[in-house]
Amino acid sequence: MNERELRTETYVPNEDNIYVCRCEEVTVGDIKRAIAAGADSVRALKLRTHAGMGVCQGMTCRRNIEKMLQEQKIDLDLCHSHSQRFPVRLLNAGDFTKVLEEAEEDEEGGCP
Repeated sequence: MNERELRTETYVPNEDNIYVCRCEEVTVGDIKRAIAAGADSVRALKLRTHAGMGVCQGMTCRRNIEKMLQEQKIDLDLCHSHSQRFPVRLLNAGDFTKVLEEAEEDEEGGCP
């Protein structure tokens, strides 16, 4: 293969290596294997793969996971309901103690 052929050749990624859940690094292949092993709901996939359990709590990957379930002819209306939690902001322990110290100072100083 010459240099020109190398430049014009397009790269096609293996679909199974594409991330569905970036937070937990869960790939399309991981989801497919979990569905083949019997995961039939978003909750079951979370338990098997941890998809949707990262920092974003499924806000970026949930739709893709649901689409993959539907492609496998799994009816989402029949799946067990799944409560979605909103992502929380990470709090540094030092910041948390600072908030507590400020609250204590406010109580001690008190308003007249």
